[in-house]
Amino acid sequence: MAPLTFEEARERVVSTVRASRAACAVEEVPLESAAGRVLAENVAADRDVPALPRSVRDGYAVRAAELPGELRVTGEVRAGERFAGEVGPGEAVEIMTGAPMPAGADAVVMVEHTLRAGGRVRIGRTAEPGQFINRRGCEAAAGEVVLRAGARLDYSGVAALAAFGRESVRVFRKPVAAIVATGDEIVEAGRTPEEFQIRNSNSYSLAAQAARAGGAPLVLPVARDNGEDARRIVERGLSADLLLLSGGVSAGKYDIVERTLAGLGAEFYFDRVLIQPGQPLVFGRARGKFFFGLPGNPASTMVTFELFARAALELLGGQEETVLHMPYARLTGAFRHRAGIARFLPARLGAGGAEVTPLTWSGSGDIPALTRANAYLAAEAGRAEYAGGDLIRVLLK
Repeated sequence: MAPLTFEEARERVVSTVRASRAACAVEEVPLESAAGRVLAENVAADRDVPALPRSVRDGYAVRAAELPGELRVTGEVRAGERFAGEVGPGEAVEIMTGAPMPAGADAVVMVEHTLRAGGRVRIGRTAEPGQFINRRGCEAAAGEVVLRAGARLDYSGVAALAAFGRESVRVFRKPVAAIVATGDEIVEAGRTPEEFQIRNSNSYSLAAQAARAGGAPLVLPVARDNGEDARRIVERGLSADLLLLSGGVSAGKYDIVERTLAGLGAEFYFDRVLIQPGQPLVFGRARGKFFFGLPGNPASTMVTFELFARAALELLGGQEETVLHMPYARLTGAFRHRAGIARFLPARLGAGGAEVTPLTWSGSGDIPALTRANAYLAAEAGRAEYAGGDLIRVLLK
């Protein structure tokens, strides 16, 4: 199977999962639990927002045609109140931000542009009709769909739900991501490893990444390098919505992930991507469930999840669009790499995200270097050299 470029592989994942995903289960959750969930229904405004014209500044409600001039102040209106009277000729009403506009007024003048003297206010400038007024329904009209099914709710979406009178909302069930580390050299985090062993960090980093992507992680036991043990655990993992395996996908004698999956009737969409770290990446489907065989070195596991598996998990959770955020930043110094494959290397974004510095590391097993990084430098496959000050894309960590 020919290796794919980074762009080809990501498109293969997104298009394949989107085209063949099953309908997602739906549940209703209270508003306080809705953040980060994917909407399973359209949400419309239950009334015009705002429900009547209101001021967006502290100041005076006036008739614009009477300015500049001196006006008699006939009262005040605060947010949560109505002004009982009407602004007549030569009159003004003191008004607070968010308060409904009094009848007869068609503009608001900010308090900073006025001079109050007793019961009168002097305004030395003109005003335009509608100035500093939010008209009725300018934010949303009654019945207008403001939040659409398939969107992931952030804090502003939760605020909108509350503003539209919702105390609960229908969302898609979180997809379960089964996580399996493979290899005879793996021991659990609480054990003291022999010199030739390593602790199982990948299962826990993947669980954190899957949860951040909106999934429900299910960490399964380590699959050992023999066919019977690996098959049993992989079969268990295929009962989840997505199976994530780390390790066992290289060409070594005991790298058994692909053989095990093939024995379960798997269809493979690709088994190598022209990236570093993470070249021996496997994506496929078995028994109706998608799976990723992620390389076992920690950086490879982390990077390939963010580049590929995250998109699959978001789509399986009902999200309509999945976007890989890779903004540009300026290099603080010259950088070069061997062209031919795309590289995602640990880096540090400066304050504000305008500048980026590659970090020194000892390869894709260097977890301490990854903890010092807050981004990955994304070096293009077709470009070997970058000068200091050049723009380069970064993958946010």
